[in-house]
Amino acid sequence: MPNPENHGSDARMKTFDEMIDGYGRFRETDWQHQRERWEELREGQSPQVMVISCSDSRVDPAQIFDVAPGELFVVRNVAALVPPFETTPGRHGVSAALEFAVQFLKVKEVVVMGHGMCGGCQAALTQDLHGNDLGAGGFVAHWIDMLDETREPIAEKFGTAGREAERAMELAAVKVSLANLRTFPCVQEKEASGELKLRGAYFAISDGVLHLLDEESGEFRPA
Repeated sequence: MPNPENHGSDARMKTFDEMIDGYGRFRETDWQHQRERWEELREGQSPQVMVISCSDSRVDPAQIFDVAPGELFVVRNVAALVPPFETTPGRHGVSAALEFAVQFLKVKEVVVMGHGMCGGCQAALTQDLHGNDLGAGGFVAHWIDMLDETREPIAEKFGTAGREAERAMELAAVKVSLANLRTFPCVQEKEASGELKLRGAYFAISDGVLHLLDEESGEFRPA
């Protein structure tokens, strides 16, 4: 993954104390102007769309889709990955969120959104963190090993470095997550009945263009 110390623009990033100042401005402006909206949300949420996206600080689904509070149910994790349906012991955070969204909120669409310059996908490609101790990269390595099988043909064709290889890995990761979503019985049932639609998306940080996956052709095209 990219060196976390090599940010280049740390001086322009806000501290938490500065964000509290932003909260003050929010309370005085947006919250006051949207009181009716917040009153509705106090009674509960009913989003129609769930987005599974990366934890990367540069990729905020609410900002990209320009939506108001309450319109997206969002899960963010390293590389926007969905694990397959599993019944083994453990803390299945993504699975729990998916179950809640599909079974209880009854969202109509689930969007997996990958992105350009994804550090998790880069690490999956290089395998630089493989063998690291837990707490020193091991948790990340174990999470992204979901991409190991998909990585092999990409590494053979493009190598393990450079934007061509990285982009191929980023796009492939979206397809892996969609395939894993379809291992969940509740998703299988609702997709088959037409109650649920799955979508793949990719946001290119370099140019700000959103691409949507055409699953018939397997190609990502600008939205």
